[in-house]
Amino acid sequence: MTDSPLRVVVAKPGLDGHDRGAKVVARALRDAGMEVVYTGLHQTPEQIVEAAIQEDADLVGLSVLSGAHMTLFAKVMELLKERDATDIVVFGGGIIPEADIPELEKIGVAKVFTPGATTTDIVAWVRGAVPSH
Repeated sequence: MTDSPLRVVVAKPGLDGHDRGAKVVARALRDAGMEVVYTGLHQTPEQIVEAAIQEDADLVGLSVLSGAHMTLFAKVMELLKERDATDIVVFGGGIIPEADIPELEKIGVAKVFTPGATTTDIVAWVRGAVPSH
């Protein structure tokens, strides 16, 4: 266990311009004592992975409402692997069909939160997601 707070990058990949949910989650994580970097709208997977590495993130949370979740999550996972950063836990949320969740888990996404997930549940999951904390 370390005394340093968890570091989380919250990102909005792709062309999706709706970020209220991402901002609510980022605020809840910050209020729970975590260090949170919100990357803003319209981030490329490359920008997100670079931010995660530069910020020494423990986790990356992706919010996708555009329907491009399979492509965007896969690209982020691929880039993390290329950068030897697979120790960064990736989770996500948004409008993601239940049928796609097992496929996302197969490529290494640790958890997917769908509409209706509470910030309490998200914070609790994030706290337990990184073994060294």
